Amino acid sequence: MPTPQLQRFDRSPANWKGPQLAASPERWIHDLTTGEIADIDALLARHGRREDDLTSITRGEVEMPTLGPLLARIRRELLDGCGIALIRGLPVDRYAMREAATAFWAIGLHLGEPVSQNAKGHALGHVRDLGFDITKPSARGYQTAERLSYHTDSSDVVGLLSLRTAKSGGLSSAVSSTAIYHVLLDRHPDLLAVLLEPTWRDRRDEIPDGAEPWYRLPVFMPHQGRLFAHYVRSAIHKAQRFPAVPRITPAQVAAFDKLDELAASPQLRLDMEFRPGDIQLLCNHWTFHSRTRFEDWPEPERRRHLLRLWLGCPGGPEIPEWLIAHQGLTPSGRPAGIHGPGCKLNAPLEAVDGGAGATSKRLGR
Repeated sequence: MPTPQLQRFDRSPANWKGPQLAASPERWIHDLTTGEIADIDALLARHGRREDDLTSITRGEVEMPTLGPLLARIRRELLDGCGIALIRGLPVDRYAMREAATAFWAIGLHLGEPVSQNAKGHALGHVRDLGFDITKPSARGYQTAERLSYHTDSSDVVGLLSLRTAKSGGLSSAVSSTAIYHVLLDRHPDLLAVLLEPTWRDRRDEIPDGAEPWYRLPVFMPHQGRLFAHYVRSAIHKAQRFPAVPRITPAQVAAFDKLDELAASPQLRLDMEFRPGDIQLLCNHWTFHSRTRFEDWPEPERRRHLLRLWLGCPGGPEIPEWLIAHQGLTPSGRPAGIHGPGCKLNAPLEAVDGGAGATSKRLGR
């Protein structure tokens, strides 16, 4: 595939700076109203104690007349606007795990269709420290307490529902990949040119049928008048374990270092305090996100725990061929996430990937 010509996307609504959004919270933060919470309560009265897998719940079963129009606006803002939203006030302290997961799943269905987050077909992820070694090729950072550098996930939208917070740390941040692109274009065009070329990434032993254990993908991908981005530096470094993968060049190291520096800069990034009941929504195509290292509580029932959804959004932006080759597409033509041979979509209500800290049955105090 030819390297795209350098373009500008100054007028894109996804081209924002963190201090600007922090000064305009009404643009991206919504506190749930009494009527919107009543919609969720009514939904849980119908579906909150079902015993079948969450994947059995369909979009037609989760109509919410008050909350639904808000979610439709948020969906447009994620896909065609700034690419970030924060919903506050879901009363998770009075929900059982099944109820919290059902409410989150229903909100997700208003935005898109859940896709697989790993080779086991998990459509509902549990973000918590399971004691894994992040340096291992197959380790996923969200299952550790370590800092997560700025990255994207393999879906149109990623959603996180905060159930419990850590004793300290775990600060969530996001940054516009479009804003980073323009700083590079204006100040470091040589480094930007490197990031428009494909890099080799490790699939972390989650390999679809017929695929290599690595894939190739540029960081920045101008396509159809929009700027897509995909970045996971740890996956780039881990791919070096394969002899067939070209070695990382000094120019690439310099480009990655500058990208990381810009993403973490206070002039660009947006920090968010994550409270229980918050739902953070990000469009992966226009946004990088990260998390600081955290110290957890010693008691298992108090440990930091977030639920995660990866969503494909029918009717969303046309996907570049690079992303299609990496992720494949759902039947509706959206990025299909991560999947292994023969995996069937399922939504576990516990963190079943092993390690420390089984999920408690209730979230309340």
